[in-house]
Amino acid sequence: MATAARSLHRAGPTPPKPPSSHRLPVPSHLRPQRSRRLAASSSDLTSFPESASATNGVHVPWAAASSVAAAAAAAAIDVDAATEAELRENGFRSTRRTKLVCTVGPATCGAAELEALAVGGMNVARVNMCHGDREWHRGVIRAVRRLNDEKGFAVAVMMDTEGSEIHMGDLGGAPSAKAEDGEVWTFSVRSSDTSLTDRIIHVNYDGFAEDVKAGDELFVDGGMARFEVIEKLGPDVKCRCTDPGLLLPQANLTIWRDGSVVRERNAMLPTISSKDWIDIDFGIAEGVDFIAVSFVKSAEVINHLKSYISARSRGSDIGVIAKIETIDALKNLEEIICASDGIMVARGDLGAQIPLEQVPSIQKRIVRMCRQLNKPVIVASQLLESMIEYPTPTRAEVADVSEAVRQRADALMLSGESAMGRYPEKALSVLRSVSLRIERWWREEKRHEALELQNVSSSFSDKISEQICNSAAKMANNLGVDAVFVYTKDGYMASLLSRCRPDCPIFAFTSSMSVRRRLNLQWGLIPFRLSESDDMESNLNRTFSLLKARGMVQSGDLVIALSDMLQSIQVMNVP
Repeated sequence: MATAARSLHRAGPTPPKPPSSHRLPVPSHLRPQRSRRLAASSSDLTSFPESASATNGVHVPWAAASSVAAAAAAAAIDVDAATEAELRENGFRSTRRTKLVCTVGPATCGAAELEALAVGGMNVARVNMCHGDREWHRGVIRAVRRLNDEKGFAVAVMMDTEGSEIHMGDLGGAPSAKAEDGEVWTFSVRSSDTSLTDRIIHVNYDGFAEDVKAGDELFVDGGMARFEVIEKLGPDVKCRCTDPGLLLPQANLTIWRDGSVVRERNAMLPTISSKDWIDIDFGIAEGVDFIAVSFVKSAEVINHLKSYISARSRGSDIGVIAKIETIDALKNLEEIICASDGIMVARGDLGAQIPLEQVPSIQKRIVRMCRQLNKPVIVASQLLESMIEYPTPTRAEVADVSEAVRQRADALMLSGESAMGRYPEKALSVLRSVSLRIERWWREEKRHEALELQNVSSSFSDKISEQICNSAAKMANNLGVDAVFVYTKDGYMASLLSRCRPDCPIFAFTSSMSVRRRLNLQWGLIPFRLSESDDMESNLNRTFSLLKARGMVQSGDLVIALSDMLQSIQVMNVP
């Protein structure tokens, strides 16, 4: 069987003893202390798959290989290779809870670079449809899938739509341009073959020249550069650079007048453009795990997109992520969160539409509301912006990342840092190390929040699951358990546990590969693929046997086990 799936096949295993659930479990602080460094594995986590003709060192004829593989798969348990290495190296309580999203671009689209990001802790790979063509994105998506299949990772793929707000063009093919103070640039609605030396930039919105006035300010990419409109000449708008900065292809443009954003015309533009719909069809065909929708204004567009995905791909469970980056989205925040499968706090574009001093408090509000409503939330934009050019972040950036982790956001996202930066692996390492340190500090200080979680379930069955998860999280903290195991078909019970933010990691077992990848976005979840039965005792015995053989648990470890199939809860020591 292929080692790439990180599966275990043992000939004639001795049946494990039943779990000692009948005994009173001993809290961790009262149990004899032992090293939390787990046994090392002899397997190479980054090796390519073995031939299908060899299983446990015994030659298997090719004619029988498929039946052997099928039998092995039934006894297999799959976990992300990087997570497995982290568990062996540091033990349960030192695993990272905050998930990491990396935007893939020219700096990281190669197989070796993608593998380096996966080894470094990337949970979700993001492709941005603002840049590159669909063939390029298809290559990236399939490269991530190959990486998962061949190297044992479980990296999810998120496709981010361009949206129909006002954008600059592609800068004539140049990767970037620098606007200096006092320079005069022309923003034109007509396509032009002129080079950047002429300082002419194409704008994608035909009504641009009509909407702006002399004296207006143009914010490029959330304020990375700023211009003042000085003259209109037909389809051309002459602007003087007042704040120098870097101009990137397809950068967003925001118009400000008399101290506030001009949004009347933007409000008339559709959230999902005709290009976006073609990109969405592309994402459905390629089987992406998430589609992030830019410039969402209301819940209506989210519901419409979900219906469209269901109609185009029966049985698809693609998650729809709403990006919060407009004033309209803030006005309709709760209904957007309820309609979506997750939220992205796109602070760059959001900061171009509201006063900068309001961004921190709005971020905190969004993160808190998402947790209350049981939706994963990603904090994005300019987390480590300086690392696009420099190998170390500023101390202010580290403090910003730390605050997002302290707010218990589900995920942090790198944009330009990993897509086009000079140090993508170092930027990811900073996110990982800061997350680990702040999470450990939180546990050491025993800062169990007094946050009262509101009820989110509608059906009676879901209400039972919700109460079980709330109780399990409290028990886990009070008993000092090593891990919570949850057996879930659709991931809902695992998400309810994640919302409670227990001190220990959550092992989420599911038979669905797509559910497993989607759970990779949620705080504290370590998703496993495991074929399950309706017999909870059988599931536990097989899980303990497989995890012990992989060196991921030890006899005596204290766990709480939940199941959404039986809606049960058990406390036990690993036999």
